[in-house]
Amino acid sequence: MFIAIAIEDFAPSVVTAGRVLFGALAIGVLPAARPGIARADWPRVGFLGVTWLAVPFACFSVAEQWIDSSLAGMLNGAMPLTTAAVAAAMLRRAPGVPQFAGLAVGFAGVVAVTLPALGTGSSSSVTGVALVLVAITCYGLAANVSVPLQQRYGPVPVLLRAQLVALALTAPFGVAGLRRSTFDADALAAVAVLGALGTGLAFVALGALLARVGAARGAVAVYLVPVVAVAAGVAVRGEDVAPLSLLGTALVAAGAVLTSRAERRPTSTPAPRA
Repeated sequence: MFIAIAIEDFAPSVVTAGRVLFGALAIGVLPAARPGIARADWPRVGFLGVTWLAVPFACFSVAEQWIDSSLAGMLNGAMPLTTAAVAAAMLRRAPGVPQFAGLAVGFAGVVAVTLPALGTGSSSSVTGVALVLVAITCYGLAANVSVPLQQRYGPVPVLLRAQLVALALTAPFGVAGLRRSTFDADALAAVAVLGALGTGLAFVALGALLARVGAARGAVAVYLVPVVAVAAGVAVRGEDVAPLSLLGTALVAAGAVLTSRAERRPTSTPAPRA
Protein backbone atom coordinates (compact mmCIF):
# COMPACT_ATOMS: atom_id res chain seq x y z
CA MET A 1 0.00 0.00 0.00
CA PHE A 2 2.79 2.45 0.86
CA ILE A 3 4.48 1.74 -2.48
CA ALA A 4 1.23 2.51 -4.29
CA ILE A 5 0.89 5.80 -2.40
CA ALA A 6 4.49 6.82 -3.05
CA ILE A 7 4.58 6.15 -6.80
CA GLU A 8 1.67 8.56 -7.33
CA ASP A 9 4.23 11.38 -6.99
CA PHE A 10 7.68 9.76 -6.98
CA ALA A 11 9.34 7.84 -9.79
CA PRO A 12 9.73 4.12 -8.99
CA SER A 13 13.51 4.50 -8.73
CA VAL A 14 13.07 7.20 -6.07
CA VAL A 15 10.80 4.93 -4.03
CA THR A 16 13.29 2.07 -4.30
CA ALA A 17 16.31 4.11 -3.22
CA GLY A 18 14.32 5.99 -0.57
CA ARG A 19 13.07 2.90 1.22
CA VAL A 20 16.59 1.45 1.30
CA LEU A 21 17.92 4.73 2.70
CA PHE A 22 15.33 4.93 5.48
CA GLY A 23 15.79 1.23 6.23
CA ALA A 24 19.54 1.64 6.64
CA LEU A 25 19.03 4.67 8.87
CA ALA A 26 16.53 2.82 11.06
CA ILE A 27 18.77 -0.14 11.84
CA GLY A 28 22.09 1.70 11.58
CA VAL A 29 21.47 3.37 14.96
CA LEU A 30 21.03 0.02 16.71
CA PRO A 31 24.00 -1.07 18.88
CA ALA A 32 23.71 -4.57 17.38
CA ALA A 33 24.77 -3.17 13.98
CA ARG A 34 28.35 -2.42 15.12
CA PRO A 35 30.05 -5.85 14.88
CA GLY A 36 31.98 -6.27 11.65
CA ILE A 37 31.81 -9.01 9.02
CA ALA A 38 34.79 -10.99 7.80
CA ARG A 39 36.12 -10.04 4.38
CA ALA A 40 35.54 -13.57 3.09
CA ASP A 41 31.77 -13.20 3.66
CA TRP A 42 31.38 -9.86 1.86
CA PRO A 43 30.58 -11.48 -1.52
CA ARG A 44 27.54 -13.12 0.10
CA VAL A 45 26.56 -9.82 1.69
CA GLY A 46 26.79 -8.20 -1.73
CA PHE A 47 24.63 -10.97 -3.18
CA LEU A 48 22.00 -10.24 -0.51
CA GLY A 49 22.14 -6.55 -1.33
CA VAL A 50 21.21 -7.41 -4.92
CA THR A 51 18.71 -10.26 -4.46
CA TRP A 52 17.09 -9.36 -1.14
CA LEU A 53 16.86 -5.61 -1.63
CA ALA A 54 17.88 -3.81 -4.83
CA VAL A 55 16.29 -6.03 -7.49
CA PRO A 56 13.04 -7.05 -5.73
CA PHE A 57 12.40 -3.53 -4.41
CA ALA A 58 12.83 -2.12 -7.91
CA CYS A 59 10.53 -4.81 -9.32
CA PHE A 60 7.75 -4.01 -6.85
CA SER A 61 8.01 -0.26 -7.39
CA VAL A 62 7.81 -0.59 -11.18
CA ALA A 63 5.13 -3.32 -11.09
CA GLU A 64 2.70 -1.30 -8.98
CA GLN A 65 2.45 1.25 -11.75
CA TRP A 66 0.34 -1.35 -13.55
CA ILE A 67 -1.12 -3.70 -10.91
CA ASP A 68 -2.91 -3.04 -7.63
CA SER A 69 -1.09 -3.24 -4.32
CA SER A 70 -3.46 -6.00 -3.19
CA LEU A 71 -2.47 -8.18 -6.16
CA ALA A 72 1.22 -7.53 -5.50
CA GLY A 73 0.71 -8.53 -1.87
CA MET A 74 -1.15 -11.71 -2.79
CA LEU A 75 1.67 -12.75 -5.12
CA ASN A 76 4.23 -11.96 -2.43
CA GLY A 77 2.59 -14.67 -0.34
CA ALA A 78 4.23 -17.23 -2.65
CA MET A 79 7.68 -16.43 -1.23
CA PRO A 80 7.69 -19.55 1.01
CA LEU A 81 7.24 -21.65 -2.13
CA THR A 82 10.22 -20.12 -3.93
CA THR A 83 12.26 -20.38 -0.73
CA ALA A 84 11.52 -24.10 -0.40
CA ALA A 85 12.19 -24.73 -4.09
CA VAL A 86 15.55 -22.95 -3.91
CA ALA A 87 16.45 -24.83 -0.73
CA ALA A 88 15.76 -28.17 -2.43
CA ALA A 89 17.90 -27.14 -5.41
CA MET A 90 20.78 -25.96 -3.22
CA LEU A 91 20.72 -29.15 -1.16
CA ARG A 92 20.40 -31.24 -4.34
CA ARG A 93 17.69 -33.27 -2.67
CA ALA A 94 14.22 -33.85 -4.06
CA PRO A 95 11.45 -32.62 -1.76
CA GLY A 96 9.41 -35.17 0.16
CA VAL A 97 5.81 -36.01 -0.70
CA PRO A 98 4.25 -33.29 1.53
CA GLN A 99 6.68 -30.68 0.24
CA PHE A 100 6.12 -31.67 -3.39
CA ALA A 101 2.35 -31.55 -2.88
CA GLY A 102 2.71 -28.14 -1.26
CA LEU A 103 4.68 -26.80 -4.21
CA ALA A 104 2.03 -28.11 -6.62
CA VAL A 105 -0.87 -26.62 -4.64
CA GLY A 106 0.98 -23.34 -4.21
CA PHE A 107 1.75 -23.11 -7.92
CA ALA A 108 -1.94 -23.64 -8.69
CA GLY A 109 -2.70 -20.83 -6.26
CA VAL A 110 -0.26 -18.47 -8.00
CA VAL A 111 -1.94 -19.22 -11.31
CA ALA A 112 -5.37 -18.50 -9.81
CA VAL A 113 -4.16 -15.24 -8.27
CA THR A 114 -2.75 -13.97 -11.55
CA LEU A 115 -5.51 -15.10 -13.95
CA PRO A 116 -7.84 -12.11 -13.38
CA ALA A 117 -4.98 -9.67 -14.11
CA LEU A 118 -3.75 -11.66 -17.10
CA GLY A 119 -7.30 -11.99 -18.39
CA THR A 120 -7.55 -8.25 -18.97
CA GLY A 121 -5.33 -8.64 -22.02
CA SER A 122 -3.18 -5.71 -20.93
CA SER A 123 0.52 -6.15 -21.61
CA SER A 124 1.26 -3.80 -18.71
CA SER A 125 -0.57 -6.06 -16.27
CA VAL A 126 1.34 -9.07 -17.56
CA THR A 127 4.62 -7.20 -17.12
CA GLY A 128 3.64 -6.16 -13.60
CA VAL A 129 2.84 -9.74 -12.59
CA ALA A 130 6.10 -10.98 -14.15
CA LEU A 131 8.12 -8.40 -12.20
CA VAL A 132 6.56 -9.48 -8.89
CA LEU A 133 7.34 -13.13 -9.70
CA VAL A 134 10.96 -12.14 -10.36
CA ALA A 135 10.99 -10.34 -7.00
CA ILE A 136 9.73 -13.30 -4.97
CA THR A 137 12.18 -15.60 -6.75
CA CYS A 138 14.97 -13.27 -5.63
CA TYR A 139 13.54 -13.38 -2.10
CA GLY A 140 13.71 -17.18 -2.19
CA LEU A 141 17.37 -17.08 -3.19
CA ALA A 142 18.26 -14.47 -0.57
CA ALA A 143 16.44 -16.21 2.26
CA ASN A 144 18.56 -19.33 1.82
CA VAL A 145 21.85 -17.48 1.43
CA SER A 146 21.15 -15.23 4.43
CA VAL A 147 20.66 -18.00 7.01
CA PRO A 148 24.30 -18.99 7.65
CA LEU A 149 25.41 -15.37 7.63
CA GLN A 150 22.77 -14.29 10.13
CA GLN A 151 23.50 -17.28 12.34
CA ARG A 152 27.17 -16.26 12.39
CA TYR A 153 26.87 -12.49 12.83
CA GLY A 154 23.25 -11.78 13.74
CA PRO A 155 20.60 -10.24 11.48
CA VAL A 156 21.33 -6.56 12.15
CA PRO A 157 25.00 -6.40 10.98
CA VAL A 158 24.23 -8.49 7.90
CA LEU A 159 21.14 -6.51 6.90
CA LEU A 160 22.75 -3.12 7.48
CA ARG A 161 25.66 -3.95 5.20
CA ALA A 162 23.38 -5.52 2.60
CA GLN A 163 21.28 -2.35 2.65
CA LEU A 164 24.36 -0.20 2.17
CA VAL A 165 25.24 -2.29 -0.89
CA ALA A 166 21.68 -1.90 -2.18
CA LEU A 167 21.79 1.85 -1.51
CA ALA A 168 24.99 2.19 -3.55
CA LEU A 169 23.29 0.36 -6.42
CA THR A 170 19.95 2.17 -6.33
CA ALA A 171 20.95 5.72 -5.34
CA PRO A 172 22.15 6.79 -8.83
CA PHE A 173 18.83 5.73 -10.33
CA GLY A 174 16.97 7.43 -7.49
CA VAL A 175 18.77 10.72 -8.07
CA ALA A 176 18.01 10.49 -11.80
CA GLY A 177 14.35 9.77 -11.02
CA LEU A 178 13.97 13.02 -9.07
CA ARG A 179 13.54 14.83 -12.37
CA ARG A 180 10.38 12.81 -13.03
CA SER A 181 9.02 13.23 -9.50
CA THR A 182 6.97 15.87 -7.72
CA PHE A 183 7.40 16.48 -4.01
CA ASP A 184 4.47 15.47 -1.83
CA ALA A 185 4.44 15.12 1.96
CA ASP A 186 2.21 12.05 1.89
CA ALA A 187 4.46 10.29 -0.60
CA LEU A 188 7.55 11.12 1.46
CA ALA A 189 5.86 9.85 4.62
CA ALA A 190 4.89 6.63 2.81
CA VAL A 191 8.50 6.04 1.75
CA ALA A 192 9.77 6.81 5.27
CA VAL A 193 7.36 4.36 6.92
CA LEU A 194 7.97 1.74 4.22
CA GLY A 195 11.73 2.07 4.72
CA ALA A 196 12.05 2.41 8.48
CA LEU A 197 9.45 -0.21 9.40
CA GLY A 198 9.07 -2.53 6.40
CA THR A 199 12.62 -2.48 5.04
CA GLY A 200 14.33 -1.86 8.38
CA LEU A 201 12.84 -3.30 11.54
CA ALA A 202 10.57 -5.89 9.89
CA PHE A 203 13.48 -7.26 7.85
CA VAL A 204 15.52 -7.60 11.04
CA ALA A 205 12.69 -9.55 12.67
CA LEU A 206 12.31 -11.79 9.63
CA GLY A 207 16.06 -12.31 9.48
CA ALA A 208 16.14 -13.39 13.12
CA LEU A 209 13.34 -15.88 12.44
CA LEU A 210 15.12 -17.29 9.37
CA ALA A 211 18.33 -17.71 11.35
CA ARG A 212 16.51 -19.53 14.13
CA VAL A 213 14.26 -21.97 12.26
CA GLY A 214 15.72 -22.06 8.74
CA ALA A 215 14.78 -20.46 5.45
CA ALA A 216 11.88 -22.72 4.43
CA ARG A 217 10.05 -22.63 7.76
CA GLY A 218 10.91 -19.02 8.58
CA ALA A 219 9.39 -17.77 5.35
CA VAL A 220 5.91 -18.69 6.63
CA ALA A 221 5.81 -15.26 8.29
CA VAL A 222 5.05 -13.96 4.80
CA TYR A 223 1.57 -15.53 5.12
CA LEU A 224 0.45 -12.26 6.71
CA VAL A 225 1.48 -10.16 3.70
CA PRO A 226 -1.50 -11.06 1.46
CA VAL A 227 -3.96 -10.57 4.32
CA VAL A 228 -2.65 -7.10 5.17
CA ALA A 229 -2.21 -6.12 1.51
CA VAL A 230 -5.78 -7.06 0.56
CA ALA A 231 -7.30 -5.40 3.63
CA ALA A 232 -5.30 -2.19 3.14
CA GLY A 233 -5.83 -2.12 -0.62
CA VAL A 234 -9.61 -2.49 -0.30
CA ALA A 235 -10.15 -0.34 2.80
CA VAL A 236 -7.71 2.50 2.09
CA ARG A 237 -7.33 2.60 -1.68
CA GLY A 238 -10.68 1.16 -2.78
CA GLU A 239 -9.14 -1.59 -4.90
CA ASP A 240 -11.24 -4.43 -6.31
CA VAL A 241 -10.14 -7.99 -5.57
CA ALA A 242 -11.36 -10.82 -7.81
CA PRO A 243 -12.86 -13.83 -5.97
CA LEU A 244 -10.58 -16.13 -7.98
CA SER A 245 -7.56 -14.23 -6.65
CA LEU A 246 -8.76 -14.72 -3.07
CA LEU A 247 -9.17 -18.44 -3.73
CA GLY A 248 -5.67 -18.49 -5.20
CA THR A 249 -4.28 -16.79 -2.09
CA ALA A 250 -5.84 -19.51 0.08
CA LEU A 251 -4.22 -22.16 -2.14
CA VAL A 252 -0.85 -20.40 -1.90
CA ALA A 253 -1.11 -20.36 1.90
CA ALA A 254 -2.12 -24.03 2.00
CA GLY A 255 0.74 -24.95 -0.31
CA ALA A 256 3.20 -22.99 1.79
CA VAL A 257 2.01 -24.78 4.94
CA LEU A 258 2.64 -28.16 3.32
CA THR A 259 5.96 -27.06 1.88
CA SER A 260 7.31 -25.71 5.16
CA ARG A 261 6.44 -28.80 7.21
CA ALA A 262 9.49 -30.49 8.67
CA GLU A 263 10.11 -33.67 6.72
CA ARG A 264 9.90 -36.80 8.83
CA ARG A 265 12.87 -39.09 8.61
CA PRO A 266 12.79 -42.76 9.55
CA THR A 267 14.36 -43.39 12.93
CA SER A 268 17.36 -45.67 12.90
CA THR A 269 17.31 -48.90 14.91
CA PRO A 270 19.85 -48.73 17.72
CA ALA A 271 22.69 -51.21 17.54
CA PRO A 272 22.45 -54.11 20.03
CA ARG A 273 24.64 -53.82 23.07
CA ALA A 274 27.61 -56.13 23.22
